[in-house]
Order: sequence, then C-alpha cells, then structure tokens
Amino acid sequence: MPIHPYGVLKCKAIDRRLGTNQNAHYQVHVSTDNEDFRIAVNVKSQLHPSELLYCTIEHFQHVMTADLPAMPFGFTPLARKPDGQALDYIRSNLFDRKDMVPLAFDIPGRDNDLNEKLDFYIKRAMETDDAILYAFGERWGPEHGKGDKIFGFEPGNGIHNIHMNQGNKGRFTKDDGVYQDGGLLIHFPSEDRWIAVFLAFQSQLWHTDDQSGHAIGAQEEEPVPDTGVIPDPVKGGIRIAGAVILPEGGAGETVTLLNASNRAIDLTEWAIANKAKRRFKLHGVILPGQFMSIPVTDGEFLRDRGDIITLLDQSGLKVDGVSYTRHQVRQGWTILF
Repeated sequence: MPIHPYGVLKCKAIDRRLGTNQNAHYQVHVSTDNEDFRIAVNVKSQLHPSELLYCTIEHFQHVMTADLPAMPFGFTPLARKPDGQALDYIRSNLFDRKDMVPLAFDIPGRDNDLNEKLDFYIKRAMETDDAILYAFGERWGPEHGKGDKIFGFEPGNGIHNIHMNQGNKGRFTKDDGVYQDGGLLIHFPSEDRWIAVFLAFQSQLWHTDDQSGHAIGAQEEEPVPDTGVIPDPVKGGIRIAGAVILPEGGAGETVTLLNASNRAIDLTEWAIANKAKRRFKLHGVILPGQFMSIPVTDGEFLRDRGDIITLLDQSGLKVDGVSYTRHQVRQGWTILF
C-alpha cells in the first residue's frame, strides 16, 4: 500500500549529520513551534546501482509553492490528489527528468558528493534567520518514552522517504503510489526565493500507472533500462515551447508546441492536461521543425494564478511537461518554456 501518513513538515533546521556507510541517511534536526523532528534523507540505495539521482533547483518556481507559507509549522497531512500541494515527480512537472544526475554520497574531496550537496543547502538554511524548510515524505512517531537515536531529543519524531515513491522494483513496490513523492524545499522569504532538492533511485522507472503508481511495462525478471523519456525518440522531439495565459482582445488561451524531430507527427488523440487533470484533446499534424499554436477553447483551462501544462500522447503517457506561476503571467505575453 502507499506510504502513510504522507505530508509535509514545515520547520526550522537547527543541526545536521552526514550520512555514513553504517547509516546511509543525511540527518537533519529540525524544530517547529513546540516539537522536535528528525528528517532522514536517503543518500545511498539498497538496490543496484547504489548512487541516488538528484536534482537541485536554485530558483524554483512552481504553482504548488503559493499556499505553503500559510501552512502552520509542524506536520500537515496532504491529500494524494492532483490539484494540491502533494508532490509527484512524473505528473506535477516539478523539474525536467533529464536534469537528474547520479551521485555517490562519500566521494573523497570537497563539495563533490551527495552528502556535501545536501549539507550546502541545509547549512545555509541554518545560518539564515528567516529560512523555512519544507520536507515532504512519510512521518513516524511520536515515539513516547523513546529518545531520537541520532540527536537524542524526546519523544522520537521524524519524517523519511524524502524521495520519489513510485515506479519501484521488488519488495519496494509496496510503497508505490501517486502524488506522494518526497523532496526538500527551502524558502528564503527575504529573498523571495525557493530552493528545491529532489531525489530518486536509479532502480525506479518513470512511467507509472495513474492509480497504483506501479511501473508500466516493468519486467521483474529482466529489468528494462530507463532513460526517463518515451522510448519513441520522435515523440520525445515534441516540446511545449510557450503559452499565452491572459490573451488580449477576447482571444483564447494558446499553447505552442515545437516539433524538433525530423518527421511529421499526427497529434490525433494526444492531449494537453492541466494541474487539475482536465484534458484538452488535440488533432492535426505538426511538421518537422515547425511550431504549432493550439487555441485552448475549454473555458478557463490554464489558470492565471499558476498551473502546469502536460503533453500526453495517444496512450496517455507523458511526453513533456512545464509549469508556471502567477508572477510569470502578463496580459497578452507568451510565457516561454
């Protein structure tokens, strides 16, 4: 069954410990208004290959951050649904899968392994008075009468599974689910800036069932190499290039696609989806090297307060995805992706 309870911990970072071979988690001691927690972040996989995939975004912009500052400090359970604050690495368009790179946690030298990458951001959060940490994952505790095994506070309390939680293999498929992925966001209000850290295991696959979160087409006996892109390289050449959210003169919203491949592609039965999972069906042929501007005529499909745009092929698999915030929306202007 999916991880439980899933949610977000809003807190302040006060101490940390690097991961080791004996305990391959980067540990963060955090506090809320009246509780202590430990955030346990995996830095090594139990399955081959052992190096985790990671992606950091120094200036993270996404519609899901808009409601986070109003949340109370402490752990808030999150509903596993599209139009909320729950994270989904595949469906929420949080980052480009190709930006994730594998990294070991204990490479000799400075600032070159996963321990040190995480430590750079956590230390900055500890040293900045107004920095707020948001940890997404699965809560444990409170463990009454038992002290935390790393930092010693009582009662033991924490959050883990701070990584992708779908597309698993073997015994870990029991944790699969949609809209329950983990991650770290750090907000610096005085800078009006968000930093994001996303983690995944190389053994996880990136096309998953919309209900179960199980990998689509994965063979347990013969693992299928996964590149994070649709196997058809021509389909992967279709990109979302731009969108007009607030058109002028009574015109409708538009989404512009680019065919970067060398073949014409029939978009019949393809669709554009928004954060609420509403779909707008496409038709027509997009020629190689050409742009296609698509009028979206389904009411207020793309919201001016921020939204995501996902391009799905005729099988419902994600081909491309982008996001925008209300700060990027300007009357009559095209947002470029």
